[in-house]
Amino acid sequence: MSERFNLLSPEVRANPYPTYARMRRETPVCQVDPGGMWAVSRHDDVLRVLKDPQRFSSQGFRNVTNPPWLGGNPFADSMLVMDPPHHGRLRVLVQKAFGAAAMARLEPRVRELCRQAVADLPRGRPVDMMQPFALRIPAAVISELLGLDPQHSPRLKHWADLLTGGVSTVRPEEEERKQRARDAVAEVRAWFGDVLDARAREPAGTDLLGELRQARVEGEALTKDELIAFMVLLLVGGIETVVHLLGSSLVVLREHPEVWAQLRADRSRIPAFLEEVLRYEPPLQAAPRLTTEDVEVGGVKLPKGASVLVLLGSATRDEAHFPDGDRFNLSRPGPQNLPFGHGIHFCLGAQLARMEGRLALEALLDAFSHLESGPEPMTWHRTLLVRGPATLPLVLNPA
Repeated sequence: MSERFNLLSPEVRANPYPTYARMRRETPVCQVDPGGMWAVSRHDDVLRVLKDPQRFSSQGFRNVTNPPWLGGNPFADSMLVMDPPHHGRLRVLVQKAFGAAAMARLEPRVRELCRQAVADLPRGRPVDMMQPFALRIPAAVISELLGLDPQHSPRLKHWADLLTGGVSTVRPEEEERKQRARDAVAEVRAWFGDVLDARAREPAGTDLLGELRQARVEGEALTKDELIAFMVLLLVGGIETVVHLLGSSLVVLREHPEVWAQLRADRSRIPAFLEEVLRYEPPLQAAPRLTTEDVEVGGVKLPKGASVLVLLGSATRDEAHFPDGDRFNLSRPGPQNLPFGHGIHFCLGAQLARMEGRLALEALLDAFSHLESGPEPMTWHRTLLVRGPATLPLVLNPA
């Protein structure tokens, strides 16, 4: 009997890529822990699952992010877990907010937010870059989009961590952690509910939240629960993805000082750098799905109702598509869209994430000549769905 991999073991969470490589070689579709989900690790199989929402339903996201003991997760009620046709009619409401014209209008403000964050970083002494840089920038941008006070960003990040996978690490016997998770979900609902109530007492705002409140789907306004689900999805997608993109970019630059020098010499290479970071360390490592009928993937027959986990972090290093995939290569052809999903659930905020990454790195390269490791070791997040640094001590030396 083949080994059953535990994707939440400390060793795998610290560095999942050797395990992914073994899975691709030996058992590309296999059951894994936690919970006996069917993991799909090869690029072509991952793409096939993501392209077929009829047979592989996004209800799988609800199963992972909303276990029965949680009692309801607003993230699990968002359009991320919806299948056609409901998904399409809601997606169109926010699509315009993330289009090219909207991004062009937003760019000057994002550039200023990046410059402010970099200006406040300490020079020549250790700093954990996650809070004042990797979190501060996307939290400020999303707060701007939704008209929220950016001082709440640490609380928003805590909720985002929980809703994107923190609950998946809770073991059945851990009653105290279950209660903390339930309390946090109640706080999310209450806080965003209060925000909506306050908006209802004011004239319509010009930010995204104001537009959503005025929007109509087939002649009907969105319900309060639908609006809360929208806000939570934007919070999670807009903060979590960019936090880990920025954090992983810094890890790569720390490990490859020659790349830092290349980017300082030629800022036009920053977009290519970000594409390779997305491939090399994708923020979204896995996406759950649920089979709607008996189906075969990679030569393995899966029954109806099976929980499937497509391993994006494995697919983006698949040797069949990415030669020498475990090596960071600034000259590798891009762009890398798979880290943002595929098909109907392709990330609406992909352009925004890329813009934030580009402007944040430009500000950092302008201000500092080089960076180096801090005295303390970095740590990685230990969740099933996302990957990125939890702490990242660095020393920044001014230009």
